[in-house]
Amino acid sequence: MPTYFDQLLDRFHAYLRGVDNALVRDAVTRIGWNMTARVLEAHPLPCLGLLDRIVELAPPDPQPLAQLLAERRDDLCWGQTYNASDFGEAFLQKYGWLEVFGTRGHFANEEVAAGLLILGPGITYPDHHHIAEEIYIPLTGGTEWRMGEGGFHTRQAGEIIHHASNVSHAMRTGSEALLALYIWRGGPLAQKSTVSGAQGRG
Repeated sequence: MPTYFDQLLDRFHAYLRGVDNALVRDAVTRIGWNMTARVLEAHPLPCLGLLDRIVELAPPDPQPLAQLLAERRDDLCWGQTYNASDFGEAFLQKYGWLEVFGTRGHFANEEVAAGLLILGPGITYPDHHHIAEEIYIPLTGGTEWRMGEGGFHTRQAGEIIHHASNVSHAMRTGSEALLALYIWRGGPLAQKSTVSGAQGRG
């Protein structure tokens, strides 16, 4: 009988299969979805309290994935890269990521890493970059995103945001939280991003 970890991977895959975008289709096609599950210790975070509101905000397509995250939030291994000396305690209360699969995720994959990022309302994830190419899909709308030397632009749920290798990018939330799906490929999958003199992941 499938476990909720299997359901997580299935719903993650199901959402991506429904995305009508050539870059995403290429990434999904290249992923070997028959992955081996890892046993990871649950690691809940303060930001998980935002998931109830995120479920309300999510459009129909990512709703099943968001709902499962909310139902099983305390059973999953959520991560944070930073500490209070980096961006302050307020940032940590509203930030966390879940690697669904990759070199550290709930499912083992040595070629690609993918998961979900939570950012609470009213915070900025500072400019950062990394070697791996990154595809982001916000599953809730209203967050502002910046890439390279450009300004911040509001992105809606379901938009595809592509960060090429070593391109700097940042996010800034407004009055609502962000849930975003990410895919890393073509570089070190556990590399810490360079962030304004600090080190980060995302």
